[in-house]
Amino acid sequence: DIVGCCSFCCATCLSSLNCQQSCHSKDSVFFRDGVRRIDFVLSYVDDKDSERKQERRKVYEANLEKVGLELETEDKSESEDGKTYFVKIHAPWEVLATYADVLKIKVPFKANDIPENNDIPMNWLSTPFRLPEHVMHPEPDYFTAPFNKSKSDFFLIDDKDTFFPPSTRNRIVYYILSRCSYFKDECGDKKGIKRLLNNGTYTAAFPLHDSRYWKRSRDANCESERYSLYKYWARFLCFFKEQPLNLIRKYYGEKIGIYFAWLGFYTEMLLFAAVVGTICFIYGFLTYDDNQWSKEICSEEVGGSIVMCPLMVGSKYQQINFSSSHMFFAIFMGIWVTLFLEFWKRRQARLEYEWDLVDFEEEQQQLQLRPEYETKCTNRKLNRITQEMEPYLPITNKCARTCLSGATVLFWISLIIACIIGVIAYRLAVYAAFASIMKDSPTNKLQVVGPYITPQLATSVTASCINFVIIMILNLMYERVAVWITDMEIPKTHLEYENKLTVKMFLFQFVNYYSSCFYVAFFKGKFVGYPGKYAYMFGEWSKLRNEECDPGGCLIELTTQLVIVMTGKQVWGNIQEALVPWMMNWWGSRKARNHPESLYSRWEQDHDLQGFGQLGLFYEYLEMVIQFGFITLFVASFPLAPLLALINNVIEVRVDAWKLTTQFRRPVAAKAHSIGAWEEILSGIAILSVVTNAFIVAFTSDMIPRLVYMYAYHSEGEMSMKGYINNSLSVFNISEIPQTKKRDYGYVFSSVLIYDYGGRSAHILYSSKRDHVVFVVKFFVAWMIPDVPSDVRARVKRERYLVQEYLHNYEVEKHLNLNVIFMAFHSLCCYSAEDNQHLL
Repeated sequence: DIVGCCSFCCATCLSSLNCQQSCHSKDSVFFRDGVRRIDFVLSYVDDKDSERKQERRKVYEANLEKVGLELETEDKSESEDGKTYFVKIHAPWEVLATYADVLKIKVPFKANDIPENNDIPMNWLSTPFRLPEHVMHPEPDYFTAPFNKSKSDFFLIDDKDTFFPPSTRNRIVYYILSRCSYFKDECGDKKGIKRLLNNGTYTAAFPLHDSRYWKRSRDANCESERYSLYKYWARFLCFFKEQPLNLIRKYYGEKIGIYFAWLGFYTEMLLFAAVVGTICFIYGFLTYDDNQWSKEICSEEVGGSIVMCPLMVGSKYQQINFSSSHMFFAIFMGIWVTLFLEFWKRRQARLEYEWDLVDFEEEQQQLQLRPEYETKCTNRKLNRITQEMEPYLPITNKCARTCLSGATVLFWISLIIACIIGVIAYRLAVYAAFASIMKDSPTNKLQVVGPYITPQLATSVTASCINFVIIMILNLMYERVAVWITDMEIPKTHLEYENKLTVKMFLFQFVNYYSSCFYVAFFKGKFVGYPGKYAYMFGEWSKLRNEECDPGGCLIELTTQLVIVMTGKQVWGNIQEALVPWMMNWWGSRKARNHPESLYSRWEQDHDLQGFGQLGLFYEYLEMVIQFGFITLFVASFPLAPLLALINNVIEVRVDAWKLTTQFRRPVAAKAHSIGAWEEILSGIAILSVVTNAFIVAFTSDMIPRLVYMYAYHSEGEMSMKGYINNSLSVFNISEIPQTKKRDYGYVFSSVLIYDYGGRSAHILYSSKRDHVVFVVKFFVAWMIPDVPSDVRARVKRERYLVQEYLHNYEVEKHLNLNVIFMAFHSLCCYSAEDNQHLL
């Protein structure tokens, strides 16, 4: 009877447990017990033909358990496709505390007692742009210190299960996964989750999102921060709202938080540049007909009687046209870019303090070697700082790899230049064809746009489109090459890896995107020769004369090139970023969408999303920095460039937020105290932009000849531009052209007008003076604005003082408690057994 009763009770308990598990929703971030949180998930497809993969997984998971991690496996029969296994990983307190000590993760020890200064003038104006307080500040502000496991009672630990946020937990687990061996003999190069993903042992490794993005989790213990991010940040209707940077940092980590902080700040600063640029453009458009030189060009007496030399053999003599420049806006942008960089440094310093990154030094990262470096470098040497043996790459090996890498980059840059030369040859070859085709074209009869549809414009537009296509094709090819040669160099740390890749990619992109604009701005029309002895691109036999600019300069063509390349890149980039992940996710999860929520598990939902990748953020920075170059290097030719960039960035912020929240798996959290090497690149572009805009004003536009004429050659002793057009041109008698060089141009004149190429010294003198003035203002502004705000500096000092004081008091109190215990024990030893019993 007793045995029968026990058997019945056991069967009842098992039945109850099975019922509880079946009723438990799989859309959860906890183990089956509903207590232990899932910090990471590994997935794999059981390949019966590969015993080596099975052995690797067995050893790897056993080693993870030795470290202290807890695993729970979901059988393939429970998965949607019936083939995929999921290994859920939980890090208990002991593991988290140990590695938080190793990684020097900062945790709170005291509430922040420094009052906030919220007395901002006209603060009520920003009310429509604000988000709720619980979204902007999801957790209280604390003073923090690096975690020390031996002093855990020093910190504010209310609940060990929630003390470390999910982003910190998945960062610690990934650190362990990256260094755990999958061979029994602890072979040096047989470790790390990256190698297991590359050789197909596992198909994916990722931390979990905490809920579905369109609704909260049913589990009360789940934060549902993903839902809050989508509701208040990732939707496009929130484009005018501020970004919840603290929540982004808490959910995704500091590295992604810094990127969105920089992107938001850059977009805000673009607003000022866009307003001024639009005003300059509208002013130039409205005053177009009021300019004296414009009236002379349009008048029958002056402009109607002027005929210019043909641009190339086979084309007609041409009427002079007009192109304006924007010197004021170029000077303004030289100052704007300085203010942008200096104010960003201040904003970044504030974020460093608020996000506990003040003492986050790169030296800490140097201690965290890349797993690939540890496995591929078999040589060992003594580290003078840590006094431990560590892997290293021999100098000869390193030099050989660097030389090969440099040669590869130079080859690809040469390939870009060859493509640009090909586009130039296309321009020269098709211009005559367009001229003959458009001679009697119906477009000439159009009332408004007819005069603007010229062979020059047709050639420029088609060449720009071809150049854009070439740029995008070369980008796709070079991205793979850049990653390959960076891997070949075997960088020591993640920081070094990213910096090396950043330099290679930006150098290539700089040449790829800007070379055509540099050609039009500074080289086109500068080496053309003169009537009767023109310069040819490949020699006179090729009959391809070097390109000339329009009589008004190359500014219009530079603007065309800039608009097509910049706008095309932005539109294509946003379509590619949003559409491609959405299409792939839609196709990948088409079967699972019909399943009930309780059966479509949280890990399967995330598994069907796209992986963000270690370099996902790198490409976002690269896209924005290339755009920054467009709006600063050539802004003198197109004042509306900042406006186009502003519109794009307003969309870009929400597109990036949407795809990160809805279309990608949750990235592994990573720390970063700045935007890294991109800050130096932006500073370099800022300095270069002063020079390029000065040269555009001086050489590509006709601003300087106008100023020289107005101040030195004006007629009748008054400051006017009367007679400027005639003064800027010279007469050339076409009868002086050798008989062998003559062609039938379609008109017969005794003389034509050509540009007077004198006065280059005035161009150079003005350009030099303007450069010096803008540089002086730029460096003066940078010197006047401190990089760290005074209140932030005071808070940092206050926190460091409190850390020292509290640690001192903690050690003293601990020492006193030990003394009391020792004295009590000593007193007990001095009494007799009966007295001790009485005392006890």
